[in-house]
Amino acid sequence: AATAPWAAATSCPTPTPPSRRGCTWKARPRQRRAGGLVAGRRGTLVWDVRLPVSVTMATGRGWILQQHSLGLARAAAAPQRLAPPALPSALSSAAPRPGRGSFAGRLRKRSGIFTDMSAKLSETQNICIQRHCQKTSMKSKSCPCIESMPSEILLKIFSYLDAVSLLYIGCVNKRFYHLANDNVIWFKMYSSFFPPKRTNWKTNSVERTAVLLSDATIQDRESGYWKNEYIMKQIAAGKTRIIQLLKPINPYTGLPLKTKEAIKAYRLSWVIVLKDRNGKEHIIEQVDISFNDTSITVFWYGTNWPCLDTLSTLELCGVTPLLLDQCKVPTKNRPRRRSLIAEFNLTNLTKVTTMIGSDMLVQLFRLNPGLLVGLWKKGNGIAFVMASLHHHQLIERSTLGSAAIQYILPPHKAILDDVDPEYGLHGYQLHIDMHSGGHTYLCGTFHNLFCRKDYIRNGYLRLTVISIKNNSQHLPLAGKVGFFWRTDVFEGNVQNCYVMDVTLLDETEKPFWCFSAPVYMKLSSKASCLYDYMGYNYDLNYVDSEGKVHVELVWVEETKEYYIVNLVLYLSTEKVNRWFGTKY
Repeated sequence: AATAPWAAATSCPTPTPPSRRGCTWKARPRQRRAGGLVAGRRGTLVWDVRLPVSVTMATGRGWILQQHSLGLARAAAAPQRLAPPALPSALSSAAPRPGRGSFAGRLRKRSGIFTDMSAKLSETQNICIQRHCQKTSMKSKSCPCIESMPSEILLKIFSYLDAVSLLYIGCVNKRFYHLANDNVIWFKMYSSFFPPKRTNWKTNSVERTAVLLSDATIQDRESGYWKNEYIMKQIAAGKTRIIQLLKPINPYTGLPLKTKEAIKAYRLSWVIVLKDRNGKEHIIEQVDISFNDTSITVFWYGTNWPCLDTLSTLELCGVTPLLLDQCKVPTKNRPRRRSLIAEFNLTNLTKVTTMIGSDMLVQLFRLNPGLLVGLWKKGNGIAFVMASLHHHQLIERSTLGSAAIQYILPPHKAILDDVDPEYGLHGYQLHIDMHSGGHTYLCGTFHNLFCRKDYIRNGYLRLTVISIKNNSQHLPLAGKVGFFWRTDVFEGNVQNCYVMDVTLLDETEKPFWCFSAPVYMKLSSKASCLYDYMGYNYDLNYVDSEGKVHVELVWVEETKEYYIVNLVLYLSTEKVNRWFGTKY
């Protein structure tokens, strides 16, 4: 009753139990008693030091407890013991009992640890973090680790996982990768999804057949053989279903009728891979997509763009789930395959690439084929990226390539015709679509386009779609023409810019020349020779390796709309000769 006991705790690797009165050697869990506080974990050896009443009354019991516990924790976390600091006046003024020495001497002999009286709040936070790390390390040493298990037990555990989980496990470390490629596990999974063909009514079950086949063939295969077989069979099964969706053909465009349904069934998406000069990759996931008549438009925007000056290339890739049947919910964390569609050079983008338009916030730069990069006017940073992808063989180009090699289209076999002297010069059919941001300005189909031999000049065949001399063929563009863009915060409209889709079919109604690209109208410098239209004249030109498109438009002030008065296609004679086997 004459003393007010208190206790503080610390772990001691090689303790020496005290023998004097006032200190007891205990092993107890953390608890609070009526006579004082005993700190420590269950099974941990702790010191129970009892002080006289005069000391605790002079310095304050709570302050002593707090400072002493902080000092103990700091000393336990330090790599070596610190020199003992000077004690406060309250402790030094306390008279030592005869034959027992000073209070500081008793603490030095019994614990060897002293309290730092000038502890700060930031130090207490570090002490809590270090104490938590010590507890975690001690728990990890006492708990069994899965990596220390024998391979036989791990293989038994892995046998209960599905294919996606096994692929995840293989990314942990080298040992798990080899165990996750076990042929027995993958052959059992292969047999359950693709059972062997049965020729008799009375046959063994799938599991029995898998066991018999495993004894004969599995052990002779290299590691990971049945894993690759399973993945390739899953990919082939998914392609078969997609091909069935792409069989119906639209008679007006000559393209698959259910391209949108096939994209959703294949869970196909698109990403752009930005590479800097050091080889580091920045993968940007698609944010928005819009489906048009003969193309799709994909947008990427956000706030995590890398600096444009450090980028060297941009890769446009199609992304599909590796295992289609086991990916019901599309997510970027699932195993996926990438197929390279196009690669663009971003070095000196503003100096080499042509700017097709701008507004108060952004500038638009076009990179063929079909890519548009929007840069902020202030800061010259990337605002958004847009890709316009034509439906023609879009599924094949987005799925059949690899991450480094583009898919090469199969060569066209020319069908010779010795009867028609103008074979390859007539029977063309054009489907054209002009749109932007969900607004369609023009969508039409033109039949029976032809070119005479006299019109073949400078290596091009001329196909006149809309004649400038025939007023009945002139067509208006509906709505306010402009390119609509948006980001997380801003949106805008760049005037006289939009996306143009061209689909040209040959006389057998097969796609001959297809593209989808952003275009812009430029004020013409030529004087107008039209007397029926009073207004400004504009020109629109598109050029690639297979042909050219030339469009002339007139702005009619009375109706506030553009009229197409001339539309001409120029086809490369090399393309025509290669396609039809001719020699023009």
